[in-house]
Amino acid sequence: MRLIANSKRQSKVQLTSWKIIAKPPFTISSVEVIPHVLSACLGTPSSKYLYIDGIRTIGRVLGQSIALDYYVRQVDGMVVEFTDINCGMEAIGKFKMQRKKLFQLVGKANSNLANVILKLGLFERNFNSGKASLTKFATATATTTTTTTDSITFNCSIKGSQTIISNRSIFELGFFSPVNSTNRYVGIWYSFSPNVVVWVANRDKPLRDNSNGILKISMDGNLVLSDAKGQVLWSSSNTTTSSGTTMVSNNSSTSAQLLDTGNLVLKDFQGTTIWESFLHPCDTFLPKMRLIATSKQHSKVKLTSWKSISDPSIGSFSASLESRNVPEGFIWKGDRPYWRNGPWNGQYFLGTVGLKLGYHDGLMVVDNKEGTVYGTFDYGHNFTISRHVLNWQGQLALSYWSSEKKKWEILRSAPKSCGVYGTCGAFGSCSSLSECRCLRGFEPSNIQEWNRGNWTSGCIRRTPLQCVRLNNSTTTSTGDKESGKDDAFMKLKAMKVPDFMILASAPQENCQEECLKNCSCAAYAFDIGIGCMLWSGNLIDLQQLPKGSGTDLYIRLAYSEFSERKQLAEIITIAVTVGTFIIAAGVYFLYIWNYKQKVRKRKGKEMHSPGFKGIESLKFPGEVLKQKEFQLFNFEKLAMATNNFHSDTMLGQGGFGQVYRGKLEDGQEIAIKRLSRASGQGLIEFTNEVEVISELQHRNLIKLLGCCVDGEEKILIYEYLPNKSLDAFVFDPLKKELLDWRKRFNIIEGIGRGLLYLHRDSRLKIIHRDLKPSNILLDEELNPKISDFGMAKIFQGNEDHANTRRVVGTYGYMSPEYVIEGLFSEKSDVFSFGVLLLEIISGRRNSSFHHDEESSSLLKFAWKLWNENNIIALTDPALSSCNRNYENEIMRCLQVGLLCVQESARSRPSMPSVVSMLNSEIVDLPTPNKPAFTERHIGSYTDSSSQLNREKCSINNASITAIDGR
Repeated sequence: MRLIANSKRQSKVQLTSWKIIAKPPFTISSVEVIPHVLSACLGTPSSKYLYIDGIRTIGRVLGQSIALDYYVRQVDGMVVEFTDINCGMEAIGKFKMQRKKLFQLVGKANSNLANVILKLGLFERNFNSGKASLTKFATATATTTTTTTDSITFNCSIKGSQTIISNRSIFELGFFSPVNSTNRYVGIWYSFSPNVVVWVANRDKPLRDNSNGILKISMDGNLVLSDAKGQVLWSSSNTTTSSGTTMVSNNSSTSAQLLDTGNLVLKDFQGTTIWESFLHPCDTFLPKMRLIATSKQHSKVKLTSWKSISDPSIGSFSASLESRNVPEGFIWKGDRPYWRNGPWNGQYFLGTVGLKLGYHDGLMVVDNKEGTVYGTFDYGHNFTISRHVLNWQGQLALSYWSSEKKKWEILRSAPKSCGVYGTCGAFGSCSSLSECRCLRGFEPSNIQEWNRGNWTSGCIRRTPLQCVRLNNSTTTSTGDKESGKDDAFMKLKAMKVPDFMILASAPQENCQEECLKNCSCAAYAFDIGIGCMLWSGNLIDLQQLPKGSGTDLYIRLAYSEFSERKQLAEIITIAVTVGTFIIAAGVYFLYIWNYKQKVRKRKGKEMHSPGFKGIESLKFPGEVLKQKEFQLFNFEKLAMATNNFHSDTMLGQGGFGQVYRGKLEDGQEIAIKRLSRASGQGLIEFTNEVEVISELQHRNLIKLLGCCVDGEEKILIYEYLPNKSLDAFVFDPLKKELLDWRKRFNIIEGIGRGLLYLHRDSRLKIIHRDLKPSNILLDEELNPKISDFGMAKIFQGNEDHANTRRVVGTYGYMSPEYVIEGLFSEKSDVFSFGVLLLEIISGRRNSSFHHDEESSSLLKFAWKLWNENNIIALTDPALSSCNRNYENEIMRCLQVGLLCVQESARSRPSMPSVVSMLNSEIVDLPTPNKPAFTERHIGSYTDSSSQLNREKCSINNASITAIDGR
């Protein structure tokens, strides 16, 4: 077709509008037509109309008739405007972004062999140059319809799979379904990372079972979501507006626009914002957003977590800025504090790691002195795309988009284990080793609970405060008998200060004196941005931070804790005691030394006698150990390789000894396990272990390189693996991001193959008995290797189970029949594997549910979700971007995990069956029965079997040493 302006042979050709907008779509099956669409030719500068050669070209390429979907409007009799019927005009400056989007969508549609419907809108304006611009077009696949506008108006709504996109194509708004859910919601997500949803409108009222809905401007000017029956599920009028009042406006003059900040704003005809999504956030804190603590115009603004990974309704956790004497950030679990990041000093929060060293995460607190206090977030550390997310498990993580890796990277997350509010109790401090410790001058108030890892009862003073009141007040002595001696202060560096701070107007040099004036003052600190801070009563929520973070905290102690006279008396007492002890010990050790010399000579004769040929004589049934696969190491060389077993080379330690990293003369790195004298292993037991491990040859088992026997020294030498053990990855908030689903499944499958080899395919049938994450080592490519066979048991012949009165292993991974009756078999390892599998998928320790009100263990929580038909919610949030692609595989693995941890050993599958299930060789999986330990805590099992010897059991995942890299 030609729009003719002037012609000698033909009259003028122009377009006229339709009375009714028709919609005769056409299909395009080849992506090759797109360049032709973009090749619309312009007429001469004097031409008033657009000469469209592209239309004719499309028809030529496809060999079919073309029908366009547009309407025409005359403007001042001069300009012809072709407008897309969906959402009206776009600014000319968006042309490049629209073209990019067009190519992406058509390319995607072509790859999916879907039909592409092209809706072409053209716009011509009479510029000074006389040139026109192609500014508006949209594409859609059979399943995706995308408009390139960023706004919703009264005449422009979105429904089905339609979306709107922000100006720079950063954010997109439309309908979505969470992972493993058929419910539909209206949400905002990153256009380049669609699985990352930052805001949800109807989070508590979804469209059920993929039903249709429409988001539009209502008759009263509100933004409204309705279902197919017209029932309103969500409306901007459900909440207060940016001005704090209910919004009422003329529908034709109201529009909603998606900004490049991710903020959805509703504006009136004057362009004034009357409602915005930033004042009603969900679980994501975006740059430019404000978390309002107090305001005369607005209600409190806070983050609220999702209920689960597949349910965006309001969950158990929230995060907010609290305006006390000094603003502080909190995570709440219900109405109880769950984590606190310390007071704001004008530059950073005192409980945040690293900010004092110059690192800036973009957070700031603003007090406009007009009654409004809020926290905001700007792009920090040169990260152009970043966000804070409060996940459904209560973790608040700061992450940024890596354009190089095309993935989200986590910079920091909180809280860490003992960093949960109140975990360490009064006067207890969460250390850098993620365990609680009493402050100097204090001791556990309940030593038994403290030793069990339950620190909530806190600590109490060893010596009561003397508390001398100043300003002519009376002196109250409550314990220290040294009259006239004031209490003193102990300095703690790099601390997260306690909760319930009191501000004093004293300068730095008088801050200590201000604390001494008050008998109840227990500590003070001074920060140049805050001033003098005092604390009374019990000190709650203390944490030791890395060097360069936090602030110095001064703890008030009785003078006697610092008394020189007391210290001198103690020194004299200690000197006398030590002197006496040294004399007695000298006599004792001389006796022991003489005894050991005799024993060593006897053992040396035994090892070199004709009846004992050492390691060389050790035999497997029918076969002599081959020396080329196994080396005997010299003790002096091992000492040299470890700098004489220096502590700096130690990788770990446990009940059976220490593990060191060593380097031989040829440069080979090795892991050296030096058995302690208290390990209970004699020469015969040691050589038996060497025989077993050296015979095992499998890619998923740690390789034993050799051993050393020198007098009482018994040492095993393993291959060194540079990556740490599995627990260092899967439970670490940052490192777990490196374990996508393919890597996790490879680890699960590798561990399964390793166990299958031990149970069925090796020369000897071996039960590991201590399978847990710290005993799974990872090589350079994160391939798993089962390690630590110190508790392994060899079965002979047709033996399929055994009974022992010496139960060894780690609570939480031991099967019920092993814990209660001392019975163990292949099914004991299968149970441990099931727990391990669920931990790998969930990213949580079985023991992490110890303080959970609803579920006391990972198994109980998994069983609860299984009965609710929501087992996929157990999946680690770090895998959320993978779930859609691997949902069936994840579901299969979770079901296999539940089958492995069934209470009855007979019901559990064998390892050959487990491996077949994982590889889908067994298609139909049986329905799991109730897991073990879902009715009673582990403690009740141990109490009922106190007659068994559990000297090697552990509840802290440290039953024996794990060999890993530093």
